[in-house]
Amino acid sequence: MPQRAEALNLSVWNGTWGLSWGPRHRNTMTHLDSEVKEERLRDDLKFYFMSPCEKYRARHQIPWKLGLQILKIVMVTTQLVRFGLGNQLVVTFKEENIVSFKHLFLKGYSGVDEDDYSCSIYTEEDAYESIFFTINQYHRLKSISLAPLDYGENEEKRIGLKICKQYYKKGTTFSSNESLTIDSDVEIGCVHLDLQALLNGPEDWKQLPFFKLEFYRLLQVEISFHLKGIDLQAIQSHQLPDCYVFRNKITFDNKAHSGKIKIYFDSDANIEECRALNISGSIQKNTQYVLFFDASVIAICLASLILCTRSIVLALRLRKRLETFFLEKYKRRVCDADQWEFISGWYVLVIISDLMTIIGSILKMEITVKNLTNYDLCSILLGTSTLFVWIGVIRYLGYFQAYNVLILTMQASLPKVLRFCACAGMIYLGYTFCGWIVLGPYHEKFENLILVSECLFSLVNGDDMFATFAQIQQKSILVWLFSRLYLYSFISLFIYMILSLFIALITDSYDTIKKYQQNGFPETDLQEFLKGCCIKEYEKDTITFQTQVGCQREGSDDDLMLIN
Repeated sequence: MPQRAEALNLSVWNGTWGLSWGPRHRNTMTHLDSEVKEERLRDDLKFYFMSPCEKYRARHQIPWKLGLQILKIVMVTTQLVRFGLGNQLVVTFKEENIVSFKHLFLKGYSGVDEDDYSCSIYTEEDAYESIFFTINQYHRLKSISLAPLDYGENEEKRIGLKICKQYYKKGTTFSSNESLTIDSDVEIGCVHLDLQALLNGPEDWKQLPFFKLEFYRLLQVEISFHLKGIDLQAIQSHQLPDCYVFRNKITFDNKAHSGKIKIYFDSDANIEECRALNISGSIQKNTQYVLFFDASVIAICLASLILCTRSIVLALRLRKRLETFFLEKYKRRVCDADQWEFISGWYVLVIISDLMTIIGSILKMEITVKNLTNYDLCSILLGTSTLFVWIGVIRYLGYFQAYNVLILTMQASLPKVLRFCACAGMIYLGYTFCGWIVLGPYHEKFENLILVSECLFSLVNGDDMFATFAQIQQKSILVWLFSRLYLYSFISLFIYMILSLFIALITDSYDTIKKYQQNGFPETDLQEFLKGCCIKEYEKDTITFQTQVGCQREGSDDDLMLIN
């Protein structure tokens, strides 16, 4: 009877007899429920970390995301190639027009820019002739140009040339005693020559007081005008042509007063909607096919975005279940390394790529129907998204051990490489500033900080070394000697020491990964749980330490997070 009482308890509930299990049986049922819960969690975790093929074999789940990514790679790459070919035509058209404008409006232009300016003049006669040549060529544009150009309105809604000159407010020069008096205040005077004024002949507008230039106080003369053009070569590619407005500006720069006036030609081409454009043929039908293909790309990327977002949400829920289980059973939280295993960087990369592709495709559709003209933004979005799509292919190759070395090596070496680059970057910046301030006046590759950085980066990679040494001007023997010391020390330090150490860091990580692949990777709490092992605990000085292999590794492993 006492033994039976341990198993059964009799009680009266509201005048009726009831039967309840004893404490031992309740503990047994609770233990069984905990084991079932643990096994379900373990099965879900194993399924989450399976490859698409393993998931299909385990539960016959069709790998929709894999098939969708393969289809998306093909469609996005095709879309990018088609857009790139069209964008190349746009860039070529702009560049060729700028070259033709320089030949049309710059007197004596040789076809090659002298430096950052197009050409230069050295006499007053050449200055007058160059200015009048530009005005006369603008007047004769339609009769001499080979391109279908027309005059365009400027910001003031006027057609014609706007000529402005900047000069010191007043000044006097005396050649006898070599004295010069200048008021440093700058004045700006402008004149507008419309087509009607140009029709009167050069004898009239050449006699304007505006063109009497005092070169000793002249700073610059600026001639600006707008032209219209149309890109008819797009028709050969079965595309609607673009209409352009070229905002041209010719600057005669005399700010240095060195006896040399530099002539700059700047042209800003903007695409605008073509008015009253009537083109017959198969172009409209081809445009509809392009729009349908772009819409299909948007639909594919939207489906990929939804599936990847859903996967991240499910992974976060699964991580929450694991954290709750660890708190209930082991009375502690999951280590950070294991928690980050549920945040798939590949899914995040795909989501970013899908968003950029969707936005870029919408812009491309607007460009196709000529509602928008921002080719640069569209090309950046589509190009970057395609880059991310192809990088995502590595994720599937990572399921094979032979192809997984690159991913694991990059993951293992990244923290050490970043710390090393931070230290090496300080030395690099020091050389950059030093080279700019000392060698800038004597070497064209050191004229500004960006050029200095690009030059030093080329030297690190062994490019253009002799030219860098040879182009230094020997006007100052002290600067020439300093340049030798500067270049020899930089090349020796970065190529023989810093670059070798950089390669050694990556090689060390590669050797570590190869060793792990042969002898087995360090196991984390998550991996031990997936194998069905118990998380061990040790008592030391009344403080509990869990064996978190992979969560508390040696510093040389740099928190390598690996899931096999």
